[in-house]
Amino acid sequence: MPSLHHRERHNSHRMGWLRAVVLGANDGTISVSSLVVGIAASGADRQTLLLSGLAAIVAGAMSMAAGEYVSVQSQADTEAADLARERQELALDPGGELAELTEIYRQRGLEPALARQVAEQLTLHDALGAHARDELGLSDILRARPIQAALASAASFAAGALLPLLTILLSPPAQISAITTAVALLALVVLGGLAAWAGGAPIRTGSLRMLFWGALAMGLTAAVGKLFGATV
Repeated sequence: MPSLHHRERHNSHRMGWLRAVVLGANDGTISVSSLVVGIAASGADRQTLLLSGLAAIVAGAMSMAAGEYVSVQSQADTEAADLARERQELALDPGGELAELTEIYRQRGLEPALARQVAEQLTLHDALGAHARDELGLSDILRARPIQAALASAASFAAGALLPLLTILLSPPAQISAITTAVALLALVVLGGLAAWAGGAPIRTGSLRMLFWGALAMGLTAAVGKLFGATV
């Protein structure tokens, strides 16, 4: 006899924080590594590279946190406004809202009578929750969390950016650029693979995507450093 308690594993609950973490770590690794490679290509010394990298971590982490907070807070404000509007409509026209919910279930494949019954039961249980979920597409799993997203972005940016700083400290001066590039690209491959694995996507595709954009960013920055030959 099959078990009545069937456990399923889904990845949608990870999407909010996963997006912020992956974006932050990816941006931290690419941004600071590209900066280091570009400035190293211009002939800068280790101390200049280290100070530039530290400044980039602070500025980048704060920028990521602020940008992520504003973006996700805007989404949260929109969700709150939609819920307030829906709450008002339920108070002013409960019959119309019930008919609207019934039509939603009918369009999803339920027989009209069953759709009406389901709508009535869910309305009695939690009318606003039913409309939020089935009409507006809102749920607790995917709800916007601006503070969580901002902190995750800042922390992951700093974590990703620490890697190129370590290569500055540990690499021979003449090989800082080459070692930073190699280590950063390897880190991006791992990051892309982990993000794909956590989200249930193909690992190889995620890794190659990260590798391509990271290599492009560092290549272009190194070209600028060599072209101008000055520390910026």
